[in-house]
This record gives sequence, structure tokens and C-alpha cells, in this order.
Amino acid sequence: MTLIQGFILGVVQGVAEFLPISSSAHLVLVPWVFGWNVDSAFAFAFDVLVQMGTLVAVMVFYASTLARMVKAVVSGLRLRRPLADPEARLAWLIVLATLPALFAGLLLHDAVEAAFASPVAVSFFLLVTAAFLAAAEHFGRPHRSLDGLRWPDVLTVGSAQALALFPGISRSGSTISAGLFRGLLRQESARFSFLMSIPVMLGAAVIGLRDLAALSPDLSSLAPLVVGFVTSAIVGYLVIRWFLSYLASHRLTVFAVYCFVVGVAGLALSWWRG
Repeated sequence: MTLIQGFILGVVQGVAEFLPISSSAHLVLVPWVFGWNVDSAFAFAFDVLVQMGTLVAVMVFYASTLARMVKAVVSGLRLRRPLADPEARLAWLIVLATLPALFAGLLLHDAVEAAFASPVAVSFFLLVTAAFLAAAEHFGRPHRSLDGLRWPDVLTVGSAQALALFPGISRSGSTISAGLFRGLLRQESARFSFLMSIPVMLGAAVIGLRDLAALSPDLSSLAPLVVGFVTSAIVGYLVIRWFLSYLASHRLTVFAVYCFVVGVAGLALSWWRG
């Protein structure tokens, strides 16, 4: 992988991680479309680790919120009232929402890694994302804030995040859609989606580091990863700001159409190439 390729994929990751269009799908499809010859094992580790850039982006963006949550959790545990503070309650709900993806990641690691090597599977899963977004906009009745979040809501959104382990099923798309199904406002659903991405991306980064270490990469092969990391962090931060503003007055329909078009195009190209 070259530095230019690392930069391009960093931009792709930064844009597609928080928009509901699946960053993992684009990290698979972009090299495939352009015919880049990248070792599949290294590509998987790169795709996972470049998420660390967007992890930094979301942690910086929500730094004050995270600090308040940590303080509230510590205070709640000390006073033996862990759910009394709304910030502490939100933190524990995020932990609960993470559990489905944690168990799914442990059970489905090999299947997920195999899917990263299949443009056909990725294209099909993009169609699934398109269906999620379209259905959420049609059937969802957004009217609630995070203050009214309950454990059935959290498990629903967490299960949607577990499905997003497969490339093509957008993590933000599936979780925001699940939030809309449960009646959350678009901005509130996106906020919860971004916050709950933090522990999942941390876990994915650990797995990616382990897989990368097993490849025993040299310094030259790590340079594109560093470029991708920095680029995705900067772009990701800017995209979070823009997308939350966008959701204040716009629907998700355009992203459903985009995922449908790209998914169909990917399947058609797979058929054309045989």
C-alpha cells in the first residue's frame, strides 16, 4: 500500500464512518474498483486500525461529554447511586448497548474477516443498509430525547450495531435507524450512535493491532497506516459536526438511495468481471 492509497482510504474512512454509508464497505470497494494490489490480511488490519483515527475524532468531539460521564459514574459508584445522575445513566446504557457487538465480534470474527474479502457480500450488505434507512424513515416516528432512553431501546440499537460488524452494513446507519424505530429524534439517535461507537472501535483497534502484529510489518508498510490514521481523524471530526447539523432539518433518504446505487453497481461490476 502506498502513501497516496493510505491518504485516500483515510479520507474514505473519515467521511463514511459517521455518514450512514458504511466505511467498511468503501474500504473494501475502493481498492477493488481501482485494482489496487493489497495483501488481504494487511488490508483487513489496515481497515480496522484506520478506524482509530475516527475514534480519536469522536472522542475529541465529545470530550466534555465523556469527562462529565466519567465523573458522574465515579461519583455514582462512590455514593452507591449509579443511575441517579443522567450522565452516569447514559454511560451505563452505552455499556449495555455495547454487549451485543462484543459477543458477536467474538463469535463471528472469522466470518466477518471473510466478508471483507468479498466485494459481492459487501455490495449485498449495502443494499441491506439502504433498506434499513428507507424503512426507518418510513416507519419511524422520532419524538424522544436520550433522557427517555430505556433498556429495550438500548438493546435494540446495540443489536443493530452487532449486525454492522459485517462490511456494507453501516454502523451509524443501522444504529441511527434502530433509534428512529424506537422513536428517538434523528440528532439524538446520531449522538447515541456516535457515543456508543467508542467502546466498539476501541475493541476493534485491539483486534486489529493483534492481527497486524502477527504480520510482522516493516516500517515502510506502517507509513500508509499513519497517513490514513491522521487523515481519517481530521476528516472524521469535520464530518461529525456537519452531519449533526444536517440531521436537524433533513432526512436520511438520500443516504438510502446512495447505498442502493453503490450496492447495485458493485453487484453489476462483480458480474461483469466474472
